[in-house]
Amino acid sequence: MATKNRISVAFQGERGAFSQQAARQLLGEEIDVVPCQRFDEMFQAVASGRVDAAAVPIENTLHGSVHENYDHLLHFELPIVGETNVRIVHNLIAMPGVALKDIKKIYSHPVALNQCLKFLAAHPEMERTTFYDTAGSVKMLAEEKRNDAAAIASSVAAENYGAHILRKSIEDDRQNFTRFFLIRRPGKLKGAMAAAETARMESAKDWKSSLVFTTRNSPGALFRAMSAFALRDLSLSKIESRPLRGKPWEYLFYLDFLGKADDEVSQRAIAHLGETADFLRVLGSYPKGAQSK
Repeated sequence: MATKNRISVAFQGERGAFSQQAARQLLGEEIDVVPCQRFDEMFQAVASGRVDAAAVPIENTLHGSVHENYDHLLHFELPIVGETNVRIVHNLIAMPGVALKDIKKIYSHPVALNQCLKFLAAHPEMERTTFYDTAGSVKMLAEEKRNDAAAIASSVAAENYGAHILRKSIEDDRQNFTRFFLIRRPGKLKGAMAAAETARMESAKDWKSSLVFTTRNSPGALFRAMSAFALRDLSLSKIESRPLRGKPWEYLFYLDFLGKADDEVSQRAIAHLGETADFLRVLGSYPKGAQSK
């Protein structure tokens, strides 16, 4: 339940998920986190006003984009107001008093298990078992008081469920980061949210903007769309296509560029793009996110 005058932030997963760490990086420690089972539930919680904001995973350096959330950004029309990058550190976690030699099973989300194959290969006596959520696997150990099992999850999960870390950073690739967006409802902000957003904006040195557009399926159409940014020396940090529902073999293009959407140069680029695009929407403009250590 949200506390009066504190920011409430939704995320997908159980308490202790990497998304909770992202929410802390975006808005600080003094927030009320609201776990959601599904991504659409998280977006709906913001749209309905049940929470102030949500921390939305949008892409991972090893596994690529979270396509479902790109679709939700288009459907719910909630502005992006911030971003952060979380390094995914997988830890082997067990209940207090459980030693490495006691472990017979390891639980975690299948993606996390696949990112720790070297550790698992070194311990063939430990049976790997898939679970719906990394933090949820730690929660299960705590609820069932398991003394023969461990989980792979974040340090925040260990903290939340009174568990301890047997082995730190067992992931195969330490250059594993997930990028998160902060979304909120448009309109007036309550005091704590407004203060947090003002602090982020005042401290920002660089800005990013995200938008989505479609073009006609004709020779050179995408080249002409991209020229709107190239002619103004605006750097693109990402472009990705997604199928356009209801129109087979036509696509939406999601694009991030370095710049603030209401700057004069950016406005001219967006206006230029609008002349060639069949559909165009700015999804948000936000301070460029720092990378976690």
